[in-house]
Amino acid sequence: MIGPIIRVALRALRVNTLRAVLTMLGVIIGVGAVVAMMALGSGARVAIARQVQSLGSNLLVVFPGSVGMGGIQQGLGAQQNLTWEDAQAIAATVPEVEAVEAEYGRTAQVVYAGANTATTVIGVSPDYQVVRNHYVAQGTFFTDGDEHARTRVAVLGPNVVENLFGSSEANPIGATIKINRASFTVLGVLESKGAAGFGGFSRDDVVLVPLTTAQKRLFGVTNVRQIYTKVRTAEEMDLAQAGIDKVLRVRHRLAPSADPDFRVFNQSDILSALEGVTRTMTLLLGGIAAISLLVGGIGIMNIMLVSVTERTREIGLRKAVGATRADVLLQFLVEAMLLSLTGGLLGIAVGAVGASLLTRFMGWATQLSVQAVALAFSFAVAVGIFFGYYPAQRAAGLDPIDALRHE
Repeated sequence: MIGPIIRVALRALRVNTLRAVLTMLGVIIGVGAVVAMMALGSGARVAIARQVQSLGSNLLVVFPGSVGMGGIQQGLGAQQNLTWEDAQAIAATVPEVEAVEAEYGRTAQVVYAGANTATTVIGVSPDYQVVRNHYVAQGTFFTDGDEHARTRVAVLGPNVVENLFGSSEANPIGATIKINRASFTVLGVLESKGAAGFGGFSRDDVVLVPLTTAQKRLFGVTNVRQIYTKVRTAEEMDLAQAGIDKVLRVRHRLAPSADPDFRVFNQSDILSALEGVTRTMTLLLGGIAAISLLVGGIGIMNIMLVSVTERTREIGLRKAVGATRADVLLQFLVEAMLLSLTGGLLGIAVGAVGASLLTRFMGWATQLSVQAVALAFSFAVAVGIFFGYYPAQRAAGLDPIDALRHE
């Protein structure tokens, strides 16, 4: 029984091919947009997870706390109360911590010969490579002796090498560069790490110098911006976090019940926060894209209503020769579903191509997931059923005698 109804529906769609294509356009655009936006969101989450993991393994990050001024609470990191001595105390007294490094960075002008670039200059301690999982690919890193002597030496990121020396493959070892007019000798070049997500900070576009050199010779500060600690095992993260909290409370003379003037984050906290933002943006973009699916559904309903009006005599004839109300209802419902299903399949193809183009030409990370495709396709089917039911009900309710008399 279903077979003849589907054949009748297909024949009706072939007669009005152009109208059917135009009707499907809204569904195609809607499904394609949903698939592309969901792929973009999934890709962003994967990229963020990869970038957070690249910061180092079993990592805890200590930031200065916020501070209130004039009744307005400043953002996290506004205080200047973390020091290199805090980092050394953590390394000495928290047994779960394997290595510690501290950082202080600012944007500065870096010059070599006739080339110059504005980049981020970061003072770091010698354990930077181990803690941050970021090693030199060429040359050497500075030592504890460089740190104690405030030596003016630097390690460059690949982007800085390209900007100053004309190519990322150049050998800058031993060259003298100027940072804020102070001369520094290049010791090494960092391995490439890339940018941290969408337009984020690039770890390839940095210049690393000894922390004490940055504090005393470049920026005139005594504090640090962050303290990074590498914990021995993932299972000891909570113990290490509690130990760091205890050490810093003692050093900052804070009572056990007082609010801390610092914040300790672990990788899962950072990843959860970033993924939460990405998930919200994905749902928002997907919701906006889904509106076009609703518009496509309204288009299907309108075209089906027009089709019912144009085929009133045909409906009357079918009923006169024995078609039941259910037969007519099912026929027009099948027509609406075929429109939405075909539009959904074409939309999936459009969305997959769109996601691929975003990756190829915009450089955005995308990941096409089965769940996103299934969700978009299911929504397209639901749209066909929902918006096709009223025209089908109207066609099924026509009186055969009145329908045969229709001009």
